[in-house]
Amino acid sequence: MSSAKTLDGKGAGEAIRELLRPRIAAFRVASGRSPGLGILLAGNDGGSQIYVRNKVHACEELGIVVDLRRLSEDSTVEQVTSVVNSLNRDESIDAILVQSPLPAGMGAEAEKEVFNVIDPGKDVDGFCAVNVGRLAQNRSTLAPATPSGIIELLDRSKIQIQGAHAVIIGRSDIVGKPMAMLMLHRHATVTICHSRTQDLAMVTSRADILISAVGHPGLVIPKFVKPGSTVIDVGTTRVTDRRQVSAIFGEESPRLEVLDRRGAVVVGDVHPGVASVAGAVTPVPGGVGPLTIAMLLSNTVKAAETRLT
Repeated sequence: MSSAKTLDGKGAGEAIRELLRPRIAAFRVASGRSPGLGILLAGNDGGSQIYVRNKVHACEELGIVVDLRRLSEDSTVEQVTSVVNSLNRDESIDAILVQSPLPAGMGAEAEKEVFNVIDPGKDVDGFCAVNVGRLAQNRSTLAPATPSGIIELLDRSKIQIQGAHAVIIGRSDIVGKPMAMLMLHRHATVTICHSRTQDLAMVTSRADILISAVGHPGLVIPKFVKPGSTVIDVGTTRVTDRRQVSAIFGEESPRLEVLDRRGAVVVGDVHPGVASVAGAVTPVPGGVGPLTIAMLLSNTVKAAETRLT
């Protein structure tokens, strides 16, 4: 039986958006225009298409102008950087987002190469080398949206970070590494786990705050979790296998009905059984996702305000 508190990422995201409305209105008065976000979407990745559509809708709902540029699956790094440079020069664009992942044909280093072309003052995701360095030194203006959103959720849920042992599963440049830095800056003791970590359950079961961001459905099971701890699920994997969904959620789960109707369900890294051990958990969907978009909007407004001063 579930006993963990569900952390409301959707509600927190909506609260953040409402705080942005008067700032956007003030920017419009001061500058004579709305804040502008340039988004580059290269390729045909289904998840990226959905994420970009959600981001565009969220921006339009708040009154942020979006300039969406699309490139084909066979586009080159040079073509991508050319678009980024045009957005860098555009005075009506305050923030730039290059949707990840880029097409595999561009090569393993394409994203870093492209991110480093973005003007640091417009780098809404905080992924370029300059902004990563600023984050490491605890003087960032634009920090990655998902880790920033998690900090917001912990604060709004009155979960103490200072002095806590935070364990992060995943070492990506997008979530794992910046998450670790933000937690360190808030005086947590931080452990990062990854595919080479030995006895993962032993390490994670010591965490006061456990954050999983690896895209491995149902990876975090009850034995991974310290009783009463806070578990943050960043995983969002699209699963189409009925047997896999049934194994994680059980044969009576409503998720199976959703799978039958839609052909897929979004599944997090955290097994539902964790709710019987943890003190608080985030749902998937409805947990970290809405906060990621809210912090993207917040960073866009912050970038616009900074350019105005």
